[in-house]
Amino acid sequence: MKQNTMSHHAYTFVPPVWMRPAMAQTILASRKFRKRAATHIVEQAESLILQCSDGVRLKASYTQHPNSKGIFIFLHGWEGSEDSTYVLSCSRFVYEAGYSVFRLNFRDHGDTHHLNEGLFHSVLFQEVLDGVTHGAKLQADDPAYIVGFSLGGNFALRVAQAQNSEPIPNLKHIFSISPVIDPVGSSVVIDVNPLIRRYFLKKWTTSLEKKQAAFPEIYNFSHLITETSVVELTRMFLAEYSEFDSPLHYFSSYAINKDDLSDCKVPTSIVMSADDPVLIANDVMEINLSSCVSRIMLKYGGHNGFFQSLHGPTWYDDYIAKVLKG
Repeated sequence: MKQNTMSHHAYTFVPPVWMRPAMAQTILASRKFRKRAATHIVEQAESLILQCSDGVRLKASYTQHPNSKGIFIFLHGWEGSEDSTYVLSCSRFVYEAGYSVFRLNFRDHGDTHHLNEGLFHSVLFQEVLDGVTHGAKLQADDPAYIVGFSLGGNFALRVAQAQNSEPIPNLKHIFSISPVIDPVGSSVVIDVNPLIRRYFLKKWTTSLEKKQAAFPEIYNFSHLITETSVVELTRMFLAEYSEFDSPLHYFSSYAINKDDLSDCKVPTSIVMSADDPVLIANDVMEINLSSCVSRIMLKYGGHNGFFQSLHGPTWYDDYIAKVLKG
């Protein structure tokens, strides 16, 4: 399939001056006030426990639209959940457009630490693919779409790659927002920014405490949760609780490599901002893409942000709407 080394389209996104700073966009993406308008997504949802490969159980929530045009499957970021603000906000947007919503939790996310004895790490792809496939089958006769954010965007791109061998028949489009492309560089970037470092360390150590509480006879993370570097905590965690001999081995195992999407056959959109403070944005420019994949690099947007106004739809909400309209 023909490779696409440049973006398919040149898009512009110029938010109000006070919203342009990358950290402002990034912080707004997780502000809880944005959840208020999405309470019906949560209240009307059916809670599901999915049986995945190797006996793994994942939790998901399914909000069926009464006149559904299709189903949107949402994948959250690292240490996020089905109830992350950015997930619920976009869920509300597509639900109001007439689509059902399926929000998947990764293992050990969203207070599901008790469901599996084994620990989460980002290389665990098959169980996520199983979860996505289950979501698509809920409305097998309708079109299915995936929206992934950050690490969820990385998983979404791996789902796109997997379609050549494990196709989901009704999958029509994948939207990957601020995806992790090269985790090696991104891990260093997280540690450089004190605010972002504290945010992820707090999230991760809280998660480890929940896992220890669920399986106290197996895990004792007391010596890990005092670590003040994400890179060092990753190194210690992997050395004790994984088969990976180094962070480089681990990060490389879920990176999106240069030619992973060069033969992608499912329409896919990658939305990235040049000012992303969590990732190295230029990583996305280094990968070869098939003609099915659109690479959209915007000047502003931060990480998972892309706010045009405080309460209105984000840039990627409007972009999704345009894709749905053809």
